[in-house]
Amino acid sequence: MLDPDAEPPEQAVEGLHQLLSLKSGGAFLVFNSRGDVTGGADGLFVDDTRLLSRLVMCTAGVLPSRLNSGVSRDNVYFVCHATNRPLPPMGGKSAPAGTLHIERRRVLWGERLYERVRLSNFGSETVMLPLTFEFDADFRDIFEVRGAARAMRGTVQPPQVDGRWARFGYRGLDEVERSTVISFSAPPGRLTTNYAQFLWSLERGDTEELYIEVGRHLEETPCEARFRLAAVQARLERRRQRRGGAAISADRGSPFDAWLAQARSDVALLTEALPTGPYPFAGIPWFCTPFGRDGIITAWQLLWLEPGLAAGVLRYLAARQAAETNPFADAQPGKIMHETRGGEMCALGEMPFGLYYGGVDTTCLFVGLAGAYWRRTGDLELIAEIWPNLQAAAAWMAGPGDSNGDGLIDYARAVETGLANQGWKDSGDSIFHADGRFPPGPIALVEVQGYAFAGWLAMADLADALGEDGGEAWRAKARRVRQLVEERFWMEDEAFYAVALDGEGRPCRAITSNPGHLLFSGLPAPDRGAAVAHRLLSAEFRTGWGLRTLARDQARYNPMAYHNGSVWPHDTALAAAGMARYGEREAARRLLGELFDAAIHFQMRLPELFCGFDRRTGEPPVAYPVACMPQAWAAGSVFMLLQAALGVEIDAPERRLTVRDPLMPRGVARLEVTGLHFDGAPFDLHFADRDGSTVVEAFDAPRGLLFSGAVRPFSPDRGWRSRRSA
Repeated sequence: MLDPDAEPPEQAVEGLHQLLSLKSGGAFLVFNSRGDVTGGADGLFVDDTRLLSRLVMCTAGVLPSRLNSGVSRDNVYFVCHATNRPLPPMGGKSAPAGTLHIERRRVLWGERLYERVRLSNFGSETVMLPLTFEFDADFRDIFEVRGAARAMRGTVQPPQVDGRWARFGYRGLDEVERSTVISFSAPPGRLTTNYAQFLWSLERGDTEELYIEVGRHLEETPCEARFRLAAVQARLERRRQRRGGAAISADRGSPFDAWLAQARSDVALLTEALPTGPYPFAGIPWFCTPFGRDGIITAWQLLWLEPGLAAGVLRYLAARQAAETNPFADAQPGKIMHETRGGEMCALGEMPFGLYYGGVDTTCLFVGLAGAYWRRTGDLELIAEIWPNLQAAAAWMAGPGDSNGDGLIDYARAVETGLANQGWKDSGDSIFHADGRFPPGPIALVEVQGYAFAGWLAMADLADALGEDGGEAWRAKARRVRQLVEERFWMEDEAFYAVALDGEGRPCRAITSNPGHLLFSGLPAPDRGAAVAHRLLSAEFRTGWGLRTLARDQARYNPMAYHNGSVWPHDTALAAAGMARYGEREAARRLLGELFDAAIHFQMRLPELFCGFDRRTGEPPVAYPVACMPQAWAAGSVFMLLQAALGVEIDAPERRLTVRDPLMPRGVARLEVTGLHFDGAPFDLHFADRDGSTVVEAFDAPRGLLFSGAVRPFSPDRGWRSRRSA
């Protein structure tokens, strides 16, 4: 069985950061820069099962020479431009390299792969082109792809071949029949169970097209009309996804504007329209499923722009709240889901992650997000709808979540198959004492106490707003948590907070980025918050590309480790938002600029994490080989950082818009946020750098909206026009 804390084996993920992906519904496709699937970490996955494990195209037995390839900015198309290598003589003549243009264009729609291969002859003579495809379907569970060994598997059905298509079948141990069909628009000259061979004759100037489809079922013969229809549907769906919430743009055509567009597109790609509303899946390839913590933080990152995302997350998680105790799933009544999975292994109980609750922070974050959502929108209808869930979550926080009754939220996995560490740093070696020793449980993480502090305050505010009892009792709990954190986690000699308390009440004195999340919650006293911010901005943590997860002089520090020295964009964003809360808005702008510089080297798509080596002049950041990309909370980081730098706060119950001490991103002269909603009415915010100062104007502001800080209603004599009014 796979160690739940283990990373995927190297052979499964070599070059993962260089792979590309498409997603549609519950399906996603991972492939290399040529468009090939080779059987490592790549493939076509549906419901956590790999339905296509190989699809490799060759010309005359060799890979084409790639010219250029990539995924479109809206994440709809993959296109690869290639050319032939020297072709062998056929009919007495050979074709030199660079004679043919070979274009692969594909789209994923309705959990089905559609591909067009276009062949164009730019040579002076007729060319005979042998074109071959190798294909296979191994029906591996995603945990097998990650390296899990299984004692038994289901039954592989004999493949079927019929003219234009080949079918693969598998009956799992869960009694589910799974199938994959690959079909071609033209009958291959030779078709076997794993191989299709075509021979194309292309005269000078000729163009030929071949259409390929891969899905779970045999459908109509692939053709141009089906390919075009799938492409149109995929593009329309992506546009619908991107239309949710406000739009944000910077200097048109600038790299920063491209980063904003890519990040918003990546969040849209990963967001699935579920019956409960939109939900951002965590990341491709390993986490393309709902995760509680990831979904909550992504929704929080975009809350000021797109509160509907938070509404969908809250409803989904409320519907899956634990109602009973289940040690295998780390479930207790009131607890909020950590993750949910499909696939054979989870269905059989070989893995606990079918519906798993082993996250100590998710329940506190759920309550905190509900409070932040109400503050942003004033939507008491949703809060009333999930109020029983919030009460159950608060009961878990006050009861089973505090296993030893000391007033702090803690964790210890119930069985060995669960996660050993259950905060956001959930790898097995991420929590330790200053000398590197692993602590006994139950463990109380410092950032989780911050989430609990925010959660108790949220419960108090929501109870007051609903006219419910209990507000003062919950405020008292928040005060008690603050007192305990300041007394038990603060290390006066380090001017910093310990990362955790172990099961014997001793502080784990490792110096980590976790207290940055404590700043985000607003728990620390002002002087201690300033001290934490100062240290996080020191060379111990700052790489020049963002903040390390672990200070570089600590035991177990390794800039190539998953949680012990790498840079996670969402971690940097939460810390920066916390610093801004304590008056360090310039720090938020600086860290925004550093992650922007990193994004440039990752083609404007920040990965889940990257290595924490110091920045050196003329050198790019070092990729982490098994990082998911795209990853929802990495993509969402730019929006949290931008809000922190701009100082934007919308308080719907108070009917107030505040822009406090705004700082424009480095090198950006103008920034527009269009379609912000307040009380059901849209309005726009424009930011401009004028002689080193940031001017902020609101267009089409709803009546009754109060302004605080730097923002002011638009005045025509200042020369701007709203796009909405234009």
